[in-house]
Amino acid sequence: MKPNAIVTAAVMVCLLTSNCFAQRLKVFILAGQSNMEGHAAISTFDYIGKDPLTAPILKEMRNPDGTPRVCDHVWMSYLTGPYDGSANGEGLGKLTAGFGARGDQPTKEGGKIGPEFTFGIYMEKELQEPILIIKTAWGGRSLNTEFRPPSAGPYQLPKETQELWDKHPQGAHGIPKAEDRKKWQEDKDNASGVFYRMMIEHVKRVLEDPKRVCPAYDPKEGYELAGFVWLQGFNDLVDGQTYPNGNFDEYSRLLAHFIRDVRSDLSAPQMPFVIGVLGVDGEKNVNFRKAMAAPAAMPEFKGNVIAVDTAPFWDRAIEAAEPKQRVYNEIVGTAHTLKADGTLDTQRKWDTFWKP
Repeated sequence: MKPNAIVTAAVMVCLLTSNCFAQRLKVFILAGQSNMEGHAAISTFDYIGKDPLTAPILKEMRNPDGTPRVCDHVWMSYLTGPYDGSANGEGLGKLTAGFGARGDQPTKEGGKIGPEFTFGIYMEKELQEPILIIKTAWGGRSLNTEFRPPSAGPYQLPKETQELWDKHPQGAHGIPKAEDRKKWQEDKDNASGVFYRMMIEHVKRVLEDPKRVCPAYDPKEGYELAGFVWLQGFNDLVDGQTYPNGNFDEYSRLLAHFIRDVRSDLSAPQMPFVIGVLGVDGEKNVNFRKAMAAPAAMPEFKGNVIAVDTAPFWDRAIEAAEPKQRVYNEIVGTAHTLKADGTLDTQRKWDTFWKP
């Protein structure tokens, strides 16, 4: 996905922020799953320069010598780790490339970027003052379970799914046996909200001593929770058990609770909130994208919650090239293999299959 959406989110947050020129330290919270982690390797930066619309962004991302830019006035606290949250760690430092996905080495620079990189670059450019970004992200986490907000109540199977389960007491694909369903619900309850709580606890820990992360913090001036960016959705999109028949109204309900609970838990009732609407597959998945954006239209959130549609930035050129890349990799990976009779196929011209 091209980075225009992240620039748009940065602009939206600044517009929503009550006073972009106050002296209090601006604190932005970024949270979500793998799309918030970020899997764009530094080696892919050149591609951004091939599109006239994104070439100016590339110039902001790099120093004159081609190395990734370091934002001298933006500091990061990044809580991440394996998808199950079993070995979390905190990445610290001035914002630069490397605060993307880190796998099982959360405290080490991972050679990748997420939304934080261009978000921070453009917020620094706009605000002209010190900024603290607190990012929490783990891959493969849903809003309906792991990020489930406390006020949403316990997880309950929708009526359609429950009726389907009732027809299969002996179990079926994806359906536990009747005698195992109590434990299934217990496991679901135990998993519910775990990553929401880790997110909130980490934000509070950082805010107890902002100077630990951001040397520019002045305790006399204090800080302002200037915005929250939520970029998530894939695990909910593909969860037909929780959202049967392509009905994602429950996601809208959960996200509204999420916004309320985050604001309440952080004592920031008017904190600007940006919903990064999932853009996987571009203009497809209409029902889910509408459900994800829906809270922004609720009267209670008018003026301080905005949905940014990322679907227009889905890169069709890369999507079209991907199947060819898979075929190419398969051919190259098997070019050395023997035929059934144990001899090499000297006639095989694998390179003729590659037609970009």
